[in-house]
Amino acid sequence: MKTVFDSPKHMIRTLSLALVFCSVPASVTAQNGIYQHGTVVRMRMSECILIHRGFMATIGGVPVQASEELCPEYTLVSDKVVFVIVGKSSNQMIPLAEVIDFRLHNNELAVRIDDARHETKFSIKEMTLRSQWEQVQKHIEEQLSVPPR
Repeated sequence: MKTVFDSPKHMIRTLSLALVFCSVPASVTAQNGIYQHGTVVRMRMSECILIHRGFMATIGGVPVQASEELCPEYTLVSDKVVFVIVGKSSNQMIPLAEVIDFRLHNNELAVRIDDARHETKFSIKEMTLRSQWEQVQKHIEEQLSVPPR
């Protein structure tokens, strides 16, 4: 009795299909899990960003509730982009001058510090190209170095 695997042609085709099916989930997972590296150069406390979700909140103009809680706001410098991110609560702390791993996830920045098992999610307040950010920083330094008249 002859089986499908008796022919080298069928065996190669079957092995190549198995290889394709095994490699697809790995490439999708690798793409979603790629981390970028950045350095935290600034931290200040600012008002927490309240995020209202849903169609009715967008159309209805849900009134913003006054919150006295302050949340950390960080400036994160990566190779090409500078992010200003805000924590969702006052206890989301990142050490200054620390190189951290981060990735974009659902319009947020997922941050992993010191190879932690879990990620901390931050709201993105602002994004700027690093070249533009460096020009602004240089201009600020020049203005500060000029003696007052």
